[in-house]
Amino acid sequence: MKIGLFFGSFNPVHIGHLIIANYMATQTDLDRVWFVVSPQNPLKPKKTLARDHDRLHLVRLGIGDNPLLEASSVEFGLPKPSYTVDTLAHLREKYPDREFALIMGGDNLATLHLWKNYEFLLANYDIYVYHRPEVDLGERAAHPRVRICEAPLLDISATYIRDCLRSGKSVRYLVPDAVFEYLESSHLYRK
Repeated sequence: MKIGLFFGSFNPVHIGHLIIANYMATQTDLDRVWFVVSPQNPLKPKKTLARDHDRLHLVRLGIGDNPLLEASSVEFGLPKPSYTVDTLAHLREKYPDREFALIMGGDNLATLHLWKNYEFLLANYDIYVYHRPEVDLGERAAHPRVRICEAPLLDISATYIRDCLRSGKSVRYLVPDAVFEYLESSHLYRK
């Protein structure tokens, strides 16, 4: 089984994330997509993040009953900050019968040289890249392990959603219905 790992803060998860994940699970050779909720991205500040388990819960709500998608808390028990190469080593040990691949946006491919052991990642893992039109993918786009995918993209961000919630504006249709209902009944992102 080939599993695409979609790493992210998912702060909160939104329909753009779900569209990409579903595309990867249904229109590529990936069998499943795991949303790997990252407690701390080494290239982003942690101060704007909701609690880890709140973000994981929202991803689970967003996925609903889709059997091709799964929420993963694998990085919660690993050292912080989270490095993809370390998470992959842990997953390969835990699931030796599975093949793992990475899913990332073109912006991440463009800055892959900043990642810990990025040469190892390129040499050993397929990387599925959803291309963002405004991003120059650079020379790594031609690498034999990189697969450029024309997944449908929406111009929304978790930052925009958090800003809307803080200012009391609706995020209906920007997040899955179950996530919307949860956010409406909680104080998450409103402080």
